[in-house]
Amino acid sequence: MGLFDRLFGVEKNDTPKEEVELEERAESALVEADEEEVVSESESQFQGGLEEESASTNLVESQIEETSEPVSEEMTSEVEKVTADTLPDYYVQMRAQLDAASRKVEEEQFQEALEEVRKRRETEAEKYNRSLQKTRSGFLESLNAFFANFRTVDEEFFEELEELLITSDVGVQVATQLTEDLRQEARLENAKKPEDLRRVIIEKLVDIYDKDGHYEEEIQFQDGLTVMLFVGVNGVGKTTSIGKLAYRYKAEGRKVMLVAADTFRAGAVAQLVEWGNRVDVPVVTGPEKSDPASVVYDGLEQAQAAGVDVLLIDTAGRLQNKDNLMAELEKIGRVIQRVVPDAPHETLLALDASTGQNALVQAKEFSKITPVTGIVLTKIDGTARGGIVLAIRQELDIPVKLIGFGEKLDDIGDFKSEQFMRSLLDGVFVSEIA
Repeated sequence: MGLFDRLFGVEKNDTPKEEVELEERAESALVEADEEEVVSESESQFQGGLEEESASTNLVESQIEETSEPVSEEMTSEVEKVTADTLPDYYVQMRAQLDAASRKVEEEQFQEALEEVRKRRETEAEKYNRSLQKTRSGFLESLNAFFANFRTVDEEFFEELEELLITSDVGVQVATQLTEDLRQEARLENAKKPEDLRRVIIEKLVDIYDKDGHYEEEIQFQDGLTVMLFVGVNGVGKTTSIGKLAYRYKAEGRKVMLVAADTFRAGAVAQLVEWGNRVDVPVVTGPEKSDPASVVYDGLEQAQAAGVDVLLIDTAGRLQNKDNLMAELEKIGRVIQRVVPDAPHETLLALDASTGQNALVQAKEFSKITPVTGIVLTKIDGTARGGIVLAIRQELDIPVKLIGFGEKLDDIGDFKSEQFMRSLLDGVFVSEIA
């Protein structure tokens, strides 16, 4: 099944496999909930009730013993009623209450667990929808206006569509390919009205992103130390992304360490140190204007000695001095491989989505300087240029691996292409797809 069918086909609302597993784990956890504490509390109440009834019985018996009058049949009957009737009834009543309480607590815990799982799933979807709102609404308005201006499918229609796609930051290659594919589709289907091509436009956009169906979006964590090298120009949110990831990975139970290798910019070191203090993660630094590679070497040694799981390395972003930056990154790479031969396991390029085509230019330039394994797409919540993901996919074939949703500590997540495309296109052609 292709990406388009998974997004908009009959199975589009099916719960993803990983979410089903989460719900199953929630249910299993619920079955093993803290039932003992509830039972213990109820049993204590039960025992207290028995003691109270026993004290009542003893009181009646003592009153009988202390009386100077002969024991009457009525008084004897009262004792027998307490000992032979009241206690068994009380026991049955308390046992029923105990069972009911246990069942109620189990049901409440079950519902709470499932609610938490669903909340986490909905929150992630909401983040994608929120972050892509400007891109989606801008795209929708532009396309609606475009279709309103045309009554027939002619060459002017295709030229204007291509221009619209380019200005939507999906990239020149994507716009050109989609328009050419659409021309052929229109001829095959003998389409005369623009409305006949609405669904086809979506299919072509999704097909362009789908490509061979291989996305390689997962971070390549290692069994031991995972070394992640971050590159990107100043101001794109690179250091902030490192700080958020440190917070996230630590919350997941991993031992994290940061390395401030942008040594020639004091502000960069101070910013990373501040993030380290904020999320309670150690930061390796060196003297001002010291050799970045030497700081990285110290960081690697300290990480190995401390049994660190994830080492996040911040680097300089002076793209305007490309030759020096290339030499610096190459040296850092050699030092890393000297200590950890198969590292860096990820070289992640931070790109500011709000810069549109300029982000694509940066990606091309950094790809010439160092092998880039993935992209961290930042600031997508504040821009209408989310279409740049399509251009990156088509022109560079570098996977987006992480996405920044906003300013909060947890506003960073693994990039999921299906969720991204669904949020990007949701509602744009809903009347045609439904």
